[in-house]
Amino acid sequence: MNFDLTDDQRLLEETVDKFLCSECPMARVRELFDSDEGYDEAVWRGLGEMGVLGLHLPEDVGGAGLDMLELSVVAEAIGRHATPGPFLEHALASLAIDLGGSDAQRKRWLPRLASGELRASLAIAEDGPDGAWRPEQWSLGDGSSLTGEKRFVPHAKGADLLLVGVRGGGFGLVESAAPGLTTERVEGLDRTRRLDSVGFEDTPCDPLPRGHEVASRVLDAGLVLLAADAHGGGMACVAASVEYAKTREQFGVKIGSFQALKHQLADMAVEIHPTRGLVWYAAHAFDHLPEEAAAAAANAKAHLTDRFVDVARRTVEAHGGIGYTWECDVQFWFKRSLFDWAMLGDPNLHRLRVADLLSW
Repeated sequence: MNFDLTDDQRLLEETVDKFLCSECPMARVRELFDSDEGYDEAVWRGLGEMGVLGLHLPEDVGGAGLDMLELSVVAEAIGRHATPGPFLEHALASLAIDLGGSDAQRKRWLPRLASGELRASLAIAEDGPDGAWRPEQWSLGDGSSLTGEKRFVPHAKGADLLLVGVRGGGFGLVESAAPGLTTERVEGLDRTRRLDSVGFEDTPCDPLPRGHEVASRVLDAGLVLLAADAHGGGMACVAASVEYAKTREQFGVKIGSFQALKHQLADMAVEIHPTRGLVWYAAHAFDHLPEEAAAAAANAKAHLTDRFVDVARRTVEAHGGIGYTWECDVQFWFKRSLFDWAMLGDPNLHRLRVADLLSW
């Protein structure tokens, strides 16, 4: 039995990695971090032209018809490069329309979402316990119009379409030009993934007919992609720390020769390297092991994002005094780790969910 990626999946990984190295190096990430929009339209178009934005969508709507595992490979590369942009929420919104939308909704939206011509975002969090991320906690009206507020909506400004979690655990679609829709920027730590509060005032909404049936599954996909992003970011932290240890000199010698730092780097590698299997298994289970998919996704998200935060903190330490500065690129992964940790619920929420799912 083969527990590794296939040759095609490796090629996908290498292709996306090379593209991001060329089109969005760390110097460009820094520029986007300080910009108003926080993402690069040219990079977004490039991902669309490569077919990356529609990997998980059926071929009849312009997608590639591939599995969550392939999409997680892309998410890992994006995390490794700390690439700014709306990849996560766009992928989840298009997945929800594919799984829960009507034929008319799928035909209208999916081809343009798959190509990147349109951008979508995900509006689910509300005021409430733990951010009210879960479908059973959503309280926004479930009819043909919405009134209320959604919080922590990634890249809502500039999105053409919002997938909104509504009362009863379903989804509705709201176009960016809809009357009564307002957005207000929220200043978050990770400026590569901008957050907005979105207000609705009798705003027209187009419900997904099977939204309530697929909401939990869509959020499980989000957990898998966040875990993949965390693994990519964690691996980048280890690589950056090792490289710094090989070049930085102190007392006339490379700091990589210091035994204490060797131990720290080894601990970081041991923490993040083996966790890739959790991501792969959760991604595989999403498509092929439905009875295990929810628990595997929650477990992967909880463990990977915890490990990413810890490795990112140690990366700051490994870089010494420079690691705490604005000029050091380590900040991008550290802030990304905190976003991954909090988005769609913190690790404790998902560990409790695993316990419930497994009847512990």
